[in-house]
Amino acid sequence: MDSTWISTPFFCLAVVGCAYALVAAWLAGRTARRPAPALPAGAGRPSVTLLKPLCGAEPNLYENLTTFCRQDYAGPIQVIFGVQTVADPAIAVVERLKAAHPALRIDLVVDSRQHGSNRKVSNLINMASLIAHEIVVLADSDMVVAPDYLERLVAELAQPGVAGVTCLYHGVPAYKTVWAQLSTLAIDTQFLPNVLVGTGLRLAEPCFGSTIAFRAEQLAAIGGFERVKDDLADDYALGAALRGSGGGIVAIPNFTIGHTCVDTSLSDLWRHETRWNRTIRNVDPAGYAGSLITHAFPLALIGALMPDTSPEGLAIAALALTCRIVQCLRIERAFGLEPHPYWLLPIRDLVSFAGFAWCFVSGAVTWKGHDYRVVADGTLIPEPGLAQESGAPST
Repeated sequence: MDSTWISTPFFCLAVVGCAYALVAAWLAGRTARRPAPALPAGAGRPSVTLLKPLCGAEPNLYENLTTFCRQDYAGPIQVIFGVQTVADPAIAVVERLKAAHPALRIDLVVDSRQHGSNRKVSNLINMASLIAHEIVVLADSDMVVAPDYLERLVAELAQPGVAGVTCLYHGVPAYKTVWAQLSTLAIDTQFLPNVLVGTGLRLAEPCFGSTIAFRAEQLAAIGGFERVKDDLADDYALGAALRGSGGGIVAIPNFTIGHTCVDTSLSDLWRHETRWNRTIRNVDPAGYAGSLITHAFPLALIGALMPDTSPEGLAIAALALTCRIVQCLRIERAFGLEPHPYWLLPIRDLVSFAGFAWCFVSGAVTWKGHDYRVVADGTLIPEPGLAQESGAPST
């Protein structure tokens, strides 16, 4: 019996995926070339409070946080760090930063109160009472930024109709291991192209924990961080609240900042990517399902391995991989990124496809050592041991 009809849909999806990869490559160049706003030379700068919720002494934590403390910004800067236990080793890192930057106002909040199921947001709620300045910039602890980061953010936020600013980000491997490199490729060749297509074609309005900048009065207007205390996708929910409060947009500048990739094993990689996939699926279920076409190489490979498939199937798989390499090269050039180990791309694509499929089965999410079940509206329900019970790789 001829079974070529089974492989045909896979090949068709793979060809569409090839076109998608090339569109993403084109949009990368267009985004990076977009003119950036600038604040008037010599004019005063609004004061800024940086919020940095911490949990544990992550790899490269001191180096990452130092980039936020060394900003070429003429206005007053306050940095608030927050932890939830006096035993948190991140406290020692904050004390090092205080000693290294005595002229910078650095505040530390140690508060164990829980205000909802999202522990990061509980941390932010505990920190919020110390906010002293006009503009608030929230950024995850594993981000790396350039010295002009605040200047560029404030310039974007000053534009008419802008309610907030978020940032694209690229991967920065903390180690020269396969797992850290695969994690970096996930960001640069999966996440980043999808965002570029979603925003470039006006199909998405994202907001990322990499950076969320807004005016202090807006935080009170939306009901504070309490509004997103139970959300898995707290960054997306906060962006939606900012847009809704004043009718403005959450702008995305034309540059990327770094995200430190610290995975040292398959289980680490799987755990992080399961959380990312689950977040995207809850924020945009239709978009997540539609992202099937972004897995062109695995789809073509499945089609090529079907019985009675013609040799052209392998040619389609080779074409899909070539388009992925072209996309990767274009993104590197557009945003000034370091070259990737391109031989890992087929492995990266197969792992991504496995994670994509798994999130249609598993409802388990692990974050900072805690297991949660995610219900239909994106709310986190704490449930210890859930990840192991569901069959996810142990961490």
